[in-house]
Amino acid sequence: MLSTFSGLPRAAWVIFAGTVVNRLGYVVTPFLVFYLASRGISTEQTPYVLGALGAGNLVGPVVGGLLADRVGRRPTMLAGLAGTAVAQGLLFVAPGVLTLALAAAFLSTAGSLVGPAAGALLTDAVPADRRRAAFALFHWAVNIGTAAAGILGGYLAGHGYWLLFALDAVTALAFAAIAATLLPAGRGPAARPDGPAGGSGYRVVLADPLMRALLPLFGVALIIYSFTEVCLPLAIRDDGLPPATYGLMATLNAVLVVVLQPIATQLLARRPQIPVYVAASVLISAGVALTGVADGAWAYAGTVVLWSAGEAMVGGLQGAMIAGLAPADARGRYQGAFQWTWGIARFLALGAGTALYATAGPAVVWWFSAIAGTAAALGVAALGPAIARRTAPPAPAPAATPATADR
Repeated sequence: MLSTFSGLPRAAWVIFAGTVVNRLGYVVTPFLVFYLASRGISTEQTPYVLGALGAGNLVGPVVGGLLADRVGRRPTMLAGLAGTAVAQGLLFVAPGVLTLALAAAFLSTAGSLVGPAAGALLTDAVPADRRRAAFALFHWAVNIGTAAAGILGGYLAGHGYWLLFALDAVTALAFAAIAATLLPAGRGPAARPDGPAGGSGYRVVLADPLMRALLPLFGVALIIYSFTEVCLPLAIRDDGLPPATYGLMATLNAVLVVVLQPIATQLLARRPQIPVYVAASVLISAGVALTGVADGAWAYAGTVVLWSAGEAMVGGLQGAMIAGLAPADARGRYQGAFQWTWGIARFLALGAGTALYATAGPAVVWWFSAIAGTAAALGVAALGPAIARRTAPPAPAPAATPATADR
């Protein structure tokens, strides 16, 4: 099952191991609302802290991508991981709403520095024909760690919220130690003296017409996937089912992705990436849209199986595509732009998605998922030839003939 990951360089496995360890500590954010309540923070004040947490996810990827190209991949990862540990302590001891919000913003900013730098380092270390497997391995690590963290967090929260903060800080520092000792210290390929990327910041991404078209299409798909975090629990609640039902759905998703992703990666490794992405995106959109007709635990489980299968198929594909499109000296910024798109999508799903569900009605959310998700997938399919031209390996130089060799 894991043969598709065989032969990847050491850096890919180091990032895999460090990511699993780090995500084991992803226990504070899921329980943050409960922690705030234990501190006496009112329901009216809680959105300020959660909003600050979301805002940091918009800042960190942009800064992380820039630092990864300018300062280096490993230093950026170390800064983000050390900052995460410090921010956990600040969030735990913050005395009021303002300081809690500032600490939450610092936490999400620091944490989201790591992804663009890790993506750029993977792109540096892994040959082009193996990046799809490397990014799938990275995505798998996130799901393994998150699935275990969900179980661990529930147990620790019952024994004291301080344990959640301690675990998150310790696992971040553990990944930092792994990165400092086992990852290469290089800065990636140097900027071209005559190229646009060297001193242009994110203009190199914005000037790329393919990225300008691709990122919004990815964003629509990511918004729809994020509905599973915010609109799915609302639908379960509206059907009169207990909160434990959503916990079961989240567990089912985690287990399915952890089990299915290596299998899907192996089975689809030789398939062109664009058709695989399109099929997976349509499957996710259909699964989320069918939430609108589910009316019981088993029906909800059926929809979860659909979009989880799509997630297992698509895991890592977007990152691999972005890696193939990025100039060698702008890999951090291209990954940062993708991670920023992910942050925007989740922010919109949390805010606009819940507002749309409450005001326009659930049906609008589910129809949007079906129609917009399919349209976005077809849009990526239309860009397929352009993506293939940009990511195709260079043609080998013709062998010299005896006549030309003597010249």
